[in-house]
Amino acid sequence: MTDTQVSCEISEPRMVTRKFLARPQHEGVGAIVRRSIGRFELRYFDPFLVLDEFSVTAPAGFPDHPHRGFETVTYMLQGYVTHEDFEGHKGTIGPGDLQWMTAGRGIVHSEMPASQETQKGLQLWINLSSKHKMVEPKYQEISGKDIVEATEDGIKARVIAGEALGAKSPIYTRTPTMYLDFTLRPRAHLQQPIPTSWNAFIYVLEGEGIFGIPQSSPVTAHHLLLLGHGDGVEAWNRSTKPLRFILVGGEPLGEPVVQLGPFVMNTQEKIDRTIYDFENCINGFEKARHWRRSDF
Repeated sequence: MTDTQVSCEISEPRMVTRKFLARPQHEGVGAIVRRSIGRFELRYFDPFLVLDEFSVTAPAGFPDHPHRGFETVTYMLQGYVTHEDFEGHKGTIGPGDLQWMTAGRGIVHSEMPASQETQKGLQLWINLSSKHKMVEPKYQEISGKDIVEATEDGIKARVIAGEALGAKSPIYTRTPTMYLDFTLRPRAHLQQPIPTSWNAFIYVLEGEGIFGIPQSSPVTAHHLLLLGHGDGVEAWNRSTKPLRFILVGGEPLGEPVVQLGPFVMNTQEKIDRTIYDFENCINGFEKARHWRRSDF
């Protein structure tokens, strides 16, 4: 049988330039993550700082910790995580839910399991430009049932940010970003446009797929694929099971990056200032002095 194709007029398909297997490592308190961006082989993929596929079972988790200078995007695949911060914002996200957090000038928060099962999901860190690093913190949260979806010829797209198959997400991205969750049935063929000036990658969640050109070797779960230049990407599912992956792209900032753990600025001087602000609970961290997460 022939492939079912969804065409979007791609003239220069992007090739896979590098491939990484994200291996499990410890993070937080007792949590396990598969880190593909932000590890020693790939410290930074402008504008992306970190991509973790996490697996957390209580009492493990990510207790009180700070951030400054970037955004975190948490996308749940299984289970429930409760988030709480020093501004009094608290909520629980479950399967299919999204939290897009702009840490900006400073947040101290916790992310902890809210059920006895294993919590699984993805967390992406997106860098902010120098002019946006000190903006006020902000949240954009969308429940799974409200995430925009589109289906066409054996392909389902969940549009977290950007646009796919004619559907567009309402999420506002300070750093221009696309974040798409695709599921391809057997024999489905996807062509997805990507702005030519953006960096882009694929992370495979389930199944086995072919990416870039039809002659490529199949790629399985937990692999990160960096894409080269072009105006879009092609993907094929030639297996007998569904293929699920995320496609993420972003406009490079082209600015210096100085990172110390959860703080990401443009110069060492600004990192030193951030440490001073945090330790002295000033300039965005005032409420950190007396705040501790509540018991769930």
